[in-house]
Amino acid sequence: MIWYAIASLTPAVLLALACLNGGVFPLLAVLSITVFVFSLDKLSRHLPESAASGRALTLILALVHFLLLALGVWALGAGAHLGLIDKLLIFTGLGLYFGQVSNSNAHELIHASARLPRRIGAAIYISLLHGHHVSAHLHVHHVHVATDADPNSARKGEGFWRYALRVIKGEFTAGLHAEAARRARASRPRSSWQNPYVAYVLGGMIALVVSFLIAGPKGLLIYIAIALYAQLQLLLSDYVQHYGLRRRIGESGKPEPIGAQHSWNAPKWYSNAMMLNAPKHSDHHMRPTRAFPALENRPHAMPQLPHSLPVMAVIALVPPLWRRVMDHRVSRWQKMA
Repeated sequence: MIWYAIASLTPAVLLALACLNGGVFPLLAVLSITVFVFSLDKLSRHLPESAASGRALTLILALVHFLLLALGVWALGAGAHLGLIDKLLIFTGLGLYFGQVSNSNAHELIHASARLPRRIGAAIYISLLHGHHVSAHLHVHHVHVATDADPNSARKGEGFWRYALRVIKGEFTAGLHAEAARRARASRPRSSWQNPYVAYVLGGMIALVVSFLIAGPKGLLIYIAIALYAQLQLLLSDYVQHYGLRRRIGESGKPEPIGAQHSWNAPKWYSNAMMLNAPKHSDHHMRPTRAFPALENRPHAMPQLPHSLPVMAVIALVPPLWRRVMDHRVSRWQKMA
């Protein structure tokens, strides 16, 4: 568990020091979540599976998320001690951290069996103005993954930017329809206020007000920009981890069960530790409630990305390069399926 803590908390500490002190820390913070991760991924190490739940770390990371988000809005919106370059570096570091670490942590929490961790995970997504992702992820993505019914499963040949424009609308409405269907199936009538979308919208509005109180109009704009940057990271993660893979449709019209072949996995150890094993994605979809330290990766049975998830996300930003790297791999797995 120590490597998970080191990898996920080190950038947060450096970002906090960057917000408070400037100096060399903004650069170190960005390097800690980019070059440093890339370099350590080159080492031949393996994170052994563990029966530990990792819940203490996920709760610590949740607290760190909210503190760092408020600190970042203050530093970038009202911090007179920081220069322009410092602020650009801090903004970049915060966007990467919230999009890669906080997103992975929130994802782990919303799959918890207990109500409190699930609500904390939802609060993290709400703080990034992406609360509807909770409903869409749990009730659409995990049900319809690797089919056209899931807006977050990218099709072969679909570039990231076209995918992102489709998902921005599709994910929100798909989650809303899923919640409406759940309400219709409920044994007891539920009021409109019990719809989680109410909490997503009201929570987002509260977050906007708090950011304004922290650093005024400038802080509000910075907060929105940070949230959008983090959302971009989340969309990249979904795009990369399911690109082109499809479940076969049986004679009954229903897709085959979700299997190891329906998600891309990245076997790089340090980025896996930083992202709480989110890149071990096949096992997660087959066993969604399994705690992150216990997730497995079987290279011969599960599609493998050629590079770490963060590196693949950068490649995805350039669609022609992405298709050159990935389309032949998708075709190979389609033939094997």
